[in-house]
Amino acid sequence: FCTAKKAKMAATADSDSESVESFSGSDDSDRELIEAYKSGLLKPGLNIELPGPTKHINNVAGLKQKLADFRQDLDWLERLDVTTDPAPMPATMEEVANIEAAKGTTARDMDVHNDFQREMTFYRQAQAAVMSAVPRLQTLGVPTRRPEDYFAEMAKSDGHMKKVRERLLSRQQGLERAEKVRKVRDMRKYGKQVQREVLLKRQKEKKEIIKSVKEYRKGKIDNLDFLDDEGPPRKGQGAARRPGANRNSFKQKKFGFGGQKKRSKWNTSESSADMSDFKSGRKPKGPPGNKKGKKGKQPRPGKNKRQKMKGGKR
Repeated sequence: FCTAKKAKMAATADSDSESVESFSGSDDSDRELIEAYKSGLLKPGLNIELPGPTKHINNVAGLKQKLADFRQDLDWLERLDVTTDPAPMPATMEEVANIEAAKGTTARDMDVHNDFQREMTFYRQAQAAVMSAVPRLQTLGVPTRRPEDYFAEMAKSDGHMKKVRERLLSRQQGLERAEKVRKVRDMRKYGKQVQREVLLKRQKEKKEIIKSVKEYRKGKIDNLDFLDDEGPPRKGQGAARRPGANRNSFKQKKFGFGGQKKRSKWNTSESSADMSDFKSGRKPKGPPGNKKGKKGKQPRPGKNKRQKMKGGKR
């Protein structure tokens, strides 16, 4: 217990000494800032420490020394390096070179952003290197052969390229799926908009019908044709002939139209004197079933007659 207590006291003393040193260090930095402000090195406002200018070192002697250190004097067969100028241009390219020379530019100063000129320069450079290196290899007795094709090896494997194609295909399918979903969403929005317009139109027509009924009750409209047709006829407007006019007139003739129904079937002197619809109660003469223009059913013969027809059998 005493040992632990002594160790704790020693750690406390060390932390106190460190805090005193840090406080004294901060006090020194504050004192330096005050002195710099008094001497005019610092200006009022925000002061930021800027990095000094970058000093570029061009140690030519050191570079040459390093180049001499890793330079190895090997035979050309070990190095196989060739430094040549590009091969002569084809006839078609020579015309382009002449035009460029007339403008003051050489073959080396051609536009590097021109893909055709750049690829032709690579081709001519490789052609000149082959024409210079193959004879030297044959002189040294190194066998050479012409490759079957000049296709460059892919930097990525076939499996990796298959994954890339699948990724691109899935991305394209995702875009097509999103486009279809967007079209369906737009169609739904358009359908909802059309449905909303139809509902508004129906509500408007219902309000107009209710308004027309109220005006009819007040006597502002002559008839109720607006219940069957589109627009209610207003008083004072020309009554145009509508397709439902005959139907309405037939209904009015059969069932009547508006007005008082009480005492509508009472007899008058004219109706009493009218005998056009009178039918007598006398029955037509002759046996039943013998109606004019029709052959009625023959009556059943008597018992004796039936027995005679059967041959006298009982």
